[in-house]
Amino acid sequence: MHLSNNSKAPIFWIGLFLIAACFVLAFHSTINGLLNTWSGNEDYSHGFLIIPVSLFLIWRKRQDLAKLKKYSSTSGLAIIVMSLFFYLFSKFAGILTLAPIAMVFTIWGIVLYLYGYQVIKHLAFPLFFLFFMIPIPSQIYASLTVPLQLLVTKISTGILAFTGMPVYAEGNLVFLPNNKLQVVNACSGLRSMTSILTLSALFGYLLLNSFWSKSLLFLSGIPISIVVNIIRIVLLAVVSHFFTMDIGTEPFHSLLGVTVFIFALVFLFVFKSLLSWTEKVTPSVS
Repeated sequence: MHLSNNSKAPIFWIGLFLIAACFVLAFHSTINGLLNTWSGNEDYSHGFLIIPVSLFLIWRKRQDLAKLKKYSSTSGLAIIVMSLFFYLFSKFAGILTLAPIAMVFTIWGIVLYLYGYQVIKHLAFPLFFLFFMIPIPSQIYASLTVPLQLLVTKISTGILAFTGMPVYAEGNLVFLPNNKLQVVNACSGLRSMTSILTLSALFGYLLLNSFWSKSLLFLSGIPISIVVNIIRIVLLAVVSHFFTMDIGTEPFHSLLGVTVFIFALVFLFVFKSLLSWTEKVTPSVS
C-alpha cells in the first residue's frame, strides 16, 4: 500500500518528536550542566544564543534543503554509536568536558543518518556553530591563562614605557609610581576569546564568500581578543596614573568592558571589509 504525502506527515513528526525526546532523556544532565554554566558565568552567557542562531541559520536554508535528495546513511549511525560511547566514557571517567562535545557529534550523526551527506554539507556551519556553546575545558583554560597573562602584561608595559610613563612589570603585575595593577585572568584575553571567535565565525559565514576569507576572519578573533585586552590594561594604567582614579571598580569596570568589546567589533568589521575587498579584487579565489 502506498502512503500519500499527507499521510506520511504525521508519521514524520511523531518520529521526529520521539528522536528529540530520546535525545533530551539521554543528555539531560549535560544540558542542565550547560544551562548552569551559561547562567552562572558571564563569560559563557552567549551560550543561550547559540542554539537559536543555529536554528535561524538552518531556517535560512529551508528552500535549498527542500530541493535536496534525502536518504538514510549508515555512516550517521556509526557516528551516533561512537558519540554515545564517548559520552558514557566521559561520565564513567569523570571527564565531563567530553560530554557536551559527544552530544554535538550525536546531533551530527542523527542528521547524517536521517538525511544523508547532501544535507550535512549544506548544514555544516549551523551544526559546527553548536560547538561554541561548549565552555573551554578547564585543563586548556588553566594551561593557556598564565602565558597569555604574561604576554599581555609585557606588551602593555612596553607600550606604556614607549609613551614615557615610568612603569615596569614583574610577572603579571604592572607597577606605576602611585599604583600597582594586576593583570588578572579576565585581562589575559582568553575569557573574551570564545565570544569574539563566535562572532568572527558568524560574521564570516554571513558576510563573506570565500572559504579562506571566512577562515581568516575566524582566526583573527584570537589576536583581536589579545589586542583589545592590551588596550584594556593600557587604559587602566593611563587613567590610574594621570587621573588617580580606580576604574577597576563599578560602574567603571563594566563601562570599560563595553568599550573594549566595541573595539573588538570595530577590528572585526575593519578586517572583514579588507577581506571583502580582497574577494572583489581576486574573485577567482574560492
